[in-house]
Amino acid sequence: MPGRVAAGALALAMMIANLAAVAHGATTVGDPMTIVQTTVGQVLDTLQTRGMPQAERQRRVIEIVANRFDFTGMARSSLGYNWKTLAPAQQQQFVPLFTAFMEDAYLSKINDYSGQQVKFTGQSTTGDGTAEVKSVVQPSDQSQPPIHINYLLRQVDGQWKVYDVAIDEISITANYRNQFNRVIASRGFDALMSAMREKQQALHDSIGA
Repeated sequence: MPGRVAAGALALAMMIANLAAVAHGATTVGDPMTIVQTTVGQVLDTLQTRGMPQAERQRRVIEIVANRFDFTGMARSSLGYNWKTLAPAQQQQFVPLFTAFMEDAYLSKINDYSGQQVKFTGQSTTGDGTAEVKSVVQPSDQSQPPIHINYLLRQVDGQWKVYDVAIDEISITANYRNQFNRVIASRGFDALMSAMREKQQALHDSIGA
């Protein structure tokens, strides 16, 4: 992810380490903002558990995040119109690869946190079962502008789940969709799968998983 989207990936990890008080102080069960804050608090608790092996810490973090993100929906959205052109077998291959890619990208940023300040600024809901939770991250370098991170959630089987994240108004899934569609158009779906496997493996190796 280039530019601010890459910075936003780091900012997503920054959020983990600065919101425990807010998360544990939330009382509205099922509220979209509370869902996001509580998830962050659970991840923070895991990261602060002393003596836990790295592999175990990573496994627990992914379990927490997987329960709150609609990775299947994100995978479909990241392919846009190309999703419907794929055979069922290709769709079944893509979803777990995309999920593993996103999980390893998330884990690769966790250790980059260095005291950046985060603030939740509000939430909004619509009548069609979607919601948006807004936050702002202030980089450690005060000369840098704040990074705005908005979580987009929807009801999936009666639970609020994140289906996209917008970083400075740039959608992560839209960013991937532009990249993926270019690869498919020029080189085909198999080439996209090969490139994603290579990238996911590189991320996997970098975190020592």
